[in-house]
Amino acid sequence: MEEIQRLSPNKITIEQLDKLRIDMNQRAKRRKTIKQISLLFLNVTVALIILFPLFYAMSLAIMPSGEVFSTEFNLIAKNPTLENFKQALTKIPLARFVLNSFLVALSITFGQMISCSFAAFTFSFQEFKGKKVIFMLVMATMMVPGEATIISNYLTVSSFGWLNSYKVLIIPYLTSAMGIFLFRQFYMTFPMSLYEAAKLDGCSNIRFIVRILLPLTKSAIGAMAVYTFINAWNMYMWPLLVTGNNQMRTVQIGISMLDSVDSQSITMMIAGVVMIILPSITIFIVGQKQLVRGMFSGAVKG
Repeated sequence: MEEIQRLSPNKITIEQLDKLRIDMNQRAKRRKTIKQISLLFLNVTVALIILFPLFYAMSLAIMPSGEVFSTEFNLIAKNPTLENFKQALTKIPLARFVLNSFLVALSITFGQMISCSFAAFTFSFQEFKGKKVIFMLVMATMMVPGEATIISNYLTVSSFGWLNSYKVLIIPYLTSAMGIFLFRQFYMTFPMSLYEAAKLDGCSNIRFIVRILLPLTKSAIGAMAVYTFINAWNMYMWPLLVTGNNQMRTVQIGISMLDSVDSQSITMMIAGVVMIILPSITIFIVGQKQLVRGMFSGAVKG
């Protein structure tokens, strides 16, 4: 624009205007390219800083113990080996712990999908006295820390004789206020006329949930499934309290047993940690889009 202003109106030609327009477009493209490269460099730098502990853990997992306890700082294994993974699988029944965690996490995820969707349907489409009060009470349980109820829950399940069983690991977590809230907020985006039309066609409540609501709430289901599975996979305090033998321990409890095998077990323990975090990382990477979409899908109505 400055170049145009400096030129006299009588001297400006079409060729000069085209040239100035091309120059301005090129400058805008250069600024946009520089901005994109700067943002990319910043994102890569932050990602490397965040992922550095994970990369270093993977390097330690394939590193012989002699390299770890040397005077040199070895960031990358010079003599990579899989012996640490073999020792981790033989020193403790890690495969059994992984199987237990998979069964518990999948059962809790499936159970919360069913219970939370049914409860959210009730709070969204059904009318009854005290609905708002009950929903407020359900949401209030989110403010109660788990440590405040863990002793009473332990005494309850102990009186039932559920200790050292899958029941004690699964049943107390078959529903959650977070899941009910997430599904309810998503269901509130649907008009009541949808439910009324289904009832006029003779559709039952269960069929309405299974055949109509659930197919329309795939993003919320994906977000809830990823969130619930990762939380169930990483449970530590409750399984530590209610399980006492290797047949029922989960990976988060069993992996700590590698720390006391011998004084040179740091690489073996890291190898075990790498093996147990891979499933949760994989599920998060695969379902991250569903997680973000599901968390925000019910935030805006209209």
